[in-house]
Amino acid sequence: SMLRREYPGIIDKAQVKLYTRDGDVRDKLKMARRIFSERDERLKGLLDEEVDNYYSCFICQSASPNHICIISPERPGMCGAYSWLDAKVSSEVVSYGWNSPIPKGKALSSSLGQWEGINRFVADKTNSIIKEASLYSITKAPLSTSGLFECILAVLPEANGVIAVDRNYPGMTPLGMDFSTLSDLAKNIPSNPGFMGIARRYILSDKFILAEGGLRRLVWVSKELKLLLEKDLKKIAYDIGEPDLLEKIADEDTALTLNPLLDFLRKAKHPALFMNPLL
Repeated sequence: SMLRREYPGIIDKAQVKLYTRDGDVRDKLKMARRIFSERDERLKGLLDEEVDNYYSCFICQSASPNHICIISPERPGMCGAYSWLDAKVSSEVVSYGWNSPIPKGKALSSSLGQWEGINRFVADKTNSIIKEASLYSITKAPLSTSGLFECILAVLPEANGVIAVDRNYPGMTPLGMDFSTLSDLAKNIPSNPGFMGIARRYILSDKFILAEGGLRRLVWVSKELKLLLEKDLKKIAYDIGEPDLLEKIADEDTALTLNPLLDFLRKAKHPALFMNPLL
């Protein structure tokens, strides 16, 4: 009923089928992942600089009234469900819905990912609680975070880098906090610099924390996430001149506390240790 109500122009009938047998569920998961991979492939090569409009997403405002997501070709929605193409189609199908086009306007900082039009829109839709939003930074006015995100990105000052924690990871991190505790810090509005909810695929973006130096800052990743992105991470690492970067990024099997992690990073000569101070 909801689908037919929301999309009357394109849906005449809808059917829901629930799969509960393990084998059936696994088969459907493979199909869903293939479809999402094909969607992601369509976006590859489309740069933020090549479009005039980004898109908003207000879906989470029912739970977080002053939160807003800004979706660009190279910065998907933090839930992982919405890409720029998804939001574009959604806004065209339902003009009064969750996704609205936002003219970027004048660029204020290409490294931070700030535009005049985006900042104006964000301030207007958050009751001026958030006055600026950086799409490419975790330390300077990062995008606000709702409760629905695939990963948390957090600064680890002692390692001069950042860690990425998948929401399925139940253990502790070298920051001495688990996902739930990190989530409470990330959900603050306006955002706490140093903590940010992100989609998994944002890690693969050329604009991934561009202001802080990008992928070279990644020092620890929960293992499931690392394995999921392994193939793409290896290609990106090679392209940026760090072919063995993945082997230098720790996970829970390598280190769970700070000192063992720092020992590992020093022995591996992780590039983050030789970059400008993060804070």
